[in-house]
Amino acid sequence: MPGMSAEIFLALVVAGFLGGLGAGHLLERRRRATAVASLVEPIGSSLERVESRLQEIEAARREAYGGITQQMRSMMESQELLRGETAALGRALRNPGVRGRWGELQLRRVVEMAGLVAQCDFVEQPALSAGGGALRPDLVVRLPGGRSVAVDAKVPLDSYIEATAATDEKAVRAGLADHARRLRAHVASLSSREYWSRLPGSPEFVVAFLPADPLLAAAIEADPSLMDFAVASDVLLATPATLIALLRAVAHGWRQSALADNAREVCEVGRELHHRLGALADHLGAVGRSLDRAVEAYNRSVGSFETRVTVSARRLAQLGAADEPLDAPQAVTAVARTPRPPDAAA
Repeated sequence: MPGMSAEIFLALVVAGFLGGLGAGHLLERRRRATAVASLVEPIGSSLERVESRLQEIEAARREAYGGITQQMRSMMESQELLRGETAALGRALRNPGVRGRWGELQLRRVVEMAGLVAQCDFVEQPALSAGGGALRPDLVVRLPGGRSVAVDAKVPLDSYIEATAATDEKAVRAGLADHARRLRAHVASLSSREYWSRLPGSPEFVVAFLPADPLLAAAIEADPSLMDFAVASDVLLATPATLIALLRAVAHGWRQSALADNAREVCEVGRELHHRLGALADHLGAVGRSLDRAVEAYNRSVGSFETRVTVSARRLAQLGAADEPLDAPQAVTAVARTPRPPDAAA
């Protein structure tokens, strides 16, 4: 170029060459970015969907956690209420009057479940005369044949309640051992009362009712010889299950006794019916004999009519005094049937 030095021209050529290299590099970078974006876009969409799903899961987790928290809170409240009710029940059962009433109610439910009828099959708290005063068992069960057996429901529970409330294993064992000791003393006391001597026809034992099965199981576990001691003392330790079985046997005995009474009554009615049938047979025989005598008398009358009356009647007809002949009545040949005795009929 005119007016331009060689140095300046060379510089412009070099600058243009370098500028062409920079533009090509930029285009290459753009193409690579576009390719990478086309590859990354599906991944981004998947990540967005995963994030949305994670948010839904998190919302469900929070809702479920809130429900579990509410249930745990309700469970804790119920547990506290149950603990309070249990403590109140334990305090109430430490009262001898409440404990005795609870035992009586349990005994009444057991008797009703066994199918016995009040005032008919059992009597509650009757007064029994004794040498040193009156005895009052909780229940007297009437047995077939005029017999009866006494049931007592006043069982000691203080030591068992304390043992179940204790948290230390040693205290639990000590409480159960004391429970067994008190139950043994109660058995001895019942044996000394001798209820059977005040009840007519009573078997020589009394039933000691324990209103819950664990009461007897815990006592026997602490004192394995307790049951043998009770049997030797003429005391039958009975839980609701065993007492129901015993009373069911009593109810079955009453049904069998009723059937036996009915059978005896049927026998008496049959004997009376047999006697009356014999009397009726005698009367029928007398009627038959009277019929035979009547037939015999009738036949004699017919014979007399034929031999004496018809002769004169025929004579009158021959003399013209009668227009029609006189017919004689027919004789009776049938006889009354004589009743046969029962052995001949058989």
